Amino acid sequence: MINLRLICSLLLVLGLSACVAPQSIVTQPVTARPQQDVVTHNNNGSIFQANTAKLLFQEPNARRIGDVVIINIEENLSAVNSANSGANRSGTLALGGTTDLPYMPSFINKMLNASADVTSENTFAGKGQTNSSNTFRGTIAVTVVDVLANGNLTIGGEKQVAVNGQTSLIRFTGVINPNDIRAGNTISSTRVADARIEQVGQGAIADANTMGWMQRAFMSVWPF
Repeated sequence: MINLRLICSLLLVLGLSACVAPQSIVTQPVTARPQQDVVTHNNNGSIFQANTAKLLFQEPNARRIGDVVIINIEENLSAVNSANSGANRSGTLALGGTTDLPYMPSFINKMLNASADVTSENTFAGKGQTNSSNTFRGTIAVTVVDVLANGNLTIGGEKQVAVNGQTSLIRFTGVINPNDIRAGNTISSTRVADARIEQVGQGAIADANTMGWMQRAFMSVWPF
């Protein structure tokens, strides 16, 4: 009875450990509400209003918390690592005699006239290669979450698309330099520092590509 309880408890622990959702790499906020402008004085009747002023010779790019900027995801990463090693060693030893000693028995002279050839060879060859490729293309609109002291902008955003019960979620966070924002209020993901890009799928297709919980449980504790 005790063994049965122990086995049931072990299976329960393994099941719970296998059902834990994978850790998300996006830890920063993905949205922020714009801050209210503080206007010390409202010039009634004046053409210039501080709370609605726009610069004539400046692109309407993201500058403040809550502003929207378009991220062009252009990630194309590849890595190749190869190693080759080889070693070869060989040796030959030959012994022989042709001298007959007088007054010695014939079998001793045969032993002295015997020849021996010894050959040794040792060869080693090793080869290894690793290839890794990652391509990610897309567009996502994010908002400015914070404005840093040096003027850089902390951005974050997410996009959810649901089609026939299959949900695709994309999260993006990072830090950008406002001077890198191009015309049209866009910036490439290659110009984003501390970028965190995450794509998560939910639905039947994602479940079909996921290892079963029992198999994950045994894989986590199997020592071989």
